[in-house]
Amino acid sequence: MSKKLTILDIAKLSGVGKSTVSRVLTNDPKVKPETREKVERVIAESGYVPSKSAQLMRGGSQRVIGVIISRLDSPSENRSVSSMLDILYAHGYDVVIMESQFDRQKTNDHLDVLFKRNVDGVIIFGFTDLDTQALVPWQLKAVVIATHSEQVSSINYDNVGIINQALDRVKQQGLNQISFIGVDPQDATTGEMRLQAYLAWCQSHQVTPCYQTGKLKHESAYQLVDKVLHEDTQAIVCASDTLALGVIKRLQECQREDVMVTGVGGNELLTFLFPKVYSVDPGYRQAGEQAAKLLIQHLSGNVQHLVHLTQSPAV
Repeated sequence: MSKKLTILDIAKLSGVGKSTVSRVLTNDPKVKPETREKVERVIAESGYVPSKSAQLMRGGSQRVIGVIISRLDSPSENRSVSSMLDILYAHGYDVVIMESQFDRQKTNDHLDVLFKRNVDGVIIFGFTDLDTQALVPWQLKAVVIATHSEQVSSINYDNVGIINQALDRVKQQGLNQISFIGVDPQDATTGEMRLQAYLAWCQSHQVTPCYQTGKLKHESAYQLVDKVLHEDTQAIVCASDTLALGVIKRLQECQREDVMVTGVGGNELLTFLFPKVYSVDPGYRQAGEQAAKLLIQHLSGNVQHLVHLTQSPAV
């Protein structure tokens, strides 16, 4: 077995000092072009790969991205993570995944750890209480998903378009008595924005609103059904697929399977088990792909300004 080359070996083969090789590896602009070319040629011909621990000690790139997900058991966020991992891995990055549990302090602690470990960048799944000021040190090294941020680039979902798409689908079936079960409006996106979209749609279509909001749990939706279900109820639009599951169970118990149910999430298992349920896909996979690509563009220097995108629902 051949001996694994060290940075000192590369320096000797290149005819330069060890510190010069270190500066080449960390992309120090002070290195002369001809010197950089010579060292990089030796590195390429020898197949030398610097260890990540050595890169960290020199303050260089580790090729590591941190991903802070809200809940590890979230089907929607897992779909986004799956698509972003494909892209990050293809570009040679390793990924560290952490869970915020919608906790402001826990998220800040994660960001602090990742910053101290000198990871290249971070992708954060946002939530209402996210401390956006904690993102300031990251500047063009971070992308937030699901929440708008002025401090770093962000990708948000079209919460109004999502609910309008679900309601339009119900209306196309000739149904007018439409109730809504959502999330506590203290949640700015899944809660407040989706509820307001329902109310605005009802007003523009001269439909009398009937709604309840609670926790983002199927048990909560299950308990709220009786408050929005009447003899003439024809459909219940839910702010998420998780809520739709609770609604379906209660409707079955009430023998009201005539009521159409819609959700948000594009959960394949939900539509497989309950083919009559219509679920809007907000574009979770596409948002994950966009976040990964945008972060890579920031890290490579190809995009040097903040970018704010709205992900349209997937067709």
